[in-house]
This record gives sequence, C-alpha cells and structure tokens, in this order.
Amino acid sequence: MSGEPKNEPKLLDRVRGALRVRHMKWSTEKSYVSWIRRFIFFHGKRHPAEMGAPEVSAFLTHLATKKRVSPSTQNQALCALVFLYKHVLGRDVGELEDVVRAKRRRRIPVVLTRDEVRDILRRVGGVPWLVLTLLYGTGMRLMECLRLRVQDIDLARNEITIRDGKGGKDRRTMLPEVVKPALQAHLAKVKLIHQRDLEEGFGRVELPGALARKYPAADKQWRWQYVFPSTTRSRDRRSGIVRRFFMSPSTPQRALKKAIRAAGIHKHASCHTLRHSFATELLRQGYDIRTVQELLGHANVNTTMIYTHVLNRGGYGVESPADVL
Repeated sequence: MSGEPKNEPKLLDRVRGALRVRHMKWSTEKSYVSWIRRFIFFHGKRHPAEMGAPEVSAFLTHLATKKRVSPSTQNQALCALVFLYKHVLGRDVGELEDVVRAKRRRRIPVVLTRDEVRDILRRVGGVPWLVLTLLYGTGMRLMECLRLRVQDIDLARNEITIRDGKGGKDRRTMLPEVVKPALQAHLAKVKLIHQRDLEEGFGRVELPGALARKYPAADKQWRWQYVFPSTTRSRDRRSGIVRRFFMSPSTPQRALKKAIRAAGIHKHASCHTLRHSFATELLRQGYDIRTVQELLGHANVNTTMIYTHVLNRGGYGVESPADVL
C-alpha cells in the first residue's frame, strides 16, 4: 500500500491493535477493518494518511447514493473511519461537508401475536426453545442472550442481568417462571461440560475488558462460563487460546425459521421480532411505557414509542364505516 513505511506494522494490523487495546468486541473489530479496507479500495488503494475529509465524504456519499445503505450502516462506516484517523493516524478526519445522508425510513416493526408465538415455540425443542422463549419472555436481543454468563442468572430473584448491552449499558430484566425448570436442567448439563473441559486441560472462557489481567484464574471459574456455550471448542483468533465460546447465533435463527414455516405463518419474522412482540405485549397489558423502555434498554423513550403504533387497530384504531353497515 502506497504511503506505508516499510519498518512499521501494516495499517490494518495497527487498526486491530488499537481496537484490542480498547477491548472492543470481535464483531466491532471485524466490521471496522472491513469498512476501512473498503474505503481504501474505493480510492484506488491510496493510503488513508494521504487522504482526508473530502475522500471520506465521497465514500459515505457513495454508500448512500449508489449502494443505498441504511442510515445505521452508513453511520457504522463513519465510526470506523473516525476511529482510523483519530486513534491510528493521530489526527481528526476534519469537517465532513456535502455528505449525502442515507434516508431514514420509519417502519413499524413486525409483531407476532401470542397465538403465533405459542404455535412457533411448540415446534421448537431443546436449547433453541430455551433461547427463543427467553427472547420473547425478557425482550433481550439475541446476542445479549447468547453472551449471558452463569452469574448473570439469579434464579432466586427471578432476575437476569444483561451486561454491556447496546451502548455499553447494563440493565436487568425478569426471568420467566416458565423457563426455570428447563434452565436449571440446562445449567446442570453445561456444568458437566465445563468440568470435563477442565479435566482435559481446557475450560478457559473469554473475559470482558481487562478482567483477564486483573483476575488471572477467573476464566476457569464456573460463574464466568457462558450459559449457552458452543458444542465445540475453538481457537481464539486474538490470543490463540483454545476456548469454548457462546453458541452460534445461526442455531436459534435456523430453528425459528423452520418453526415459522411449519406453523404456516407468513410474516417476515426473525429473532428480533420476538423482542418487538415482547414490548408490544407489555404495552397491551397496560404496563407503563417507561417500564418497557427500561426493560428494553432504550436510551430514548421515543424509540419505545414505536410500539404504541403497533397497538393501534386498523387505521389508528378508527372503526371502519363498512363495519357498521
């Protein structure tokens, strides 16, 4: 790459190093590196140090006008480039003028009725049933559920602590009574797997932030293990340590899609639809919108307000003249 000093690490390796020093998630690292690479190739493999605000603006405009990406996708690309210039190249990206912003379309979320959720869950079994029921019963995002640690489950208080959720915030939500027997049986099986891993010289789990340095032996403790671990061990891309990570998101996603087809439901539903359905059902039952906001972890109540539109029957709850003929 032009502009890269021969005696320094490659640019993308420096980006990865800067992300890891700040304990960013693997998914964030993967995303940021991908956007920076696309930015470089968009400008004919020029080194970012030779470019600035005009080139960044041109790339972001290209994403909005030619690629027609969503506002959140465009913003993610912007965050990656701002990180590159600020924390790797050591300078501000500058004023981004004349950037064409991706249009934000206000869409009402797809929501499943209680009968539809019941028809779906009765067609799912095993661990996927437990995950999907927790999503509907707690309002968690899929990755928040899969990243749960054993210590985050409080069976005595019927409470789940969600750590490092969207925006880096912690919050608490309820533990549905209906899942407690299955969850206890599941944790007993997971504990046996962890004990077997320890006996075979493994059993170490990835710890958040700098806890691995602060508590060197914590990664083998039962309380830090994932509630929904992977069925296989794999090598950590960063440290090279063989660990048991959390379950792949594709496992509950595939189970849900299969159950939706079997139930004959024609809505475009996903795991996130269960979160929407959770919020809508709570509002339908008469719970305060601020309570729903706290349970969902929304920073702004306006985000939660979208579910009030879902509750409206027909056109804003207005009775059709045809129904009174």
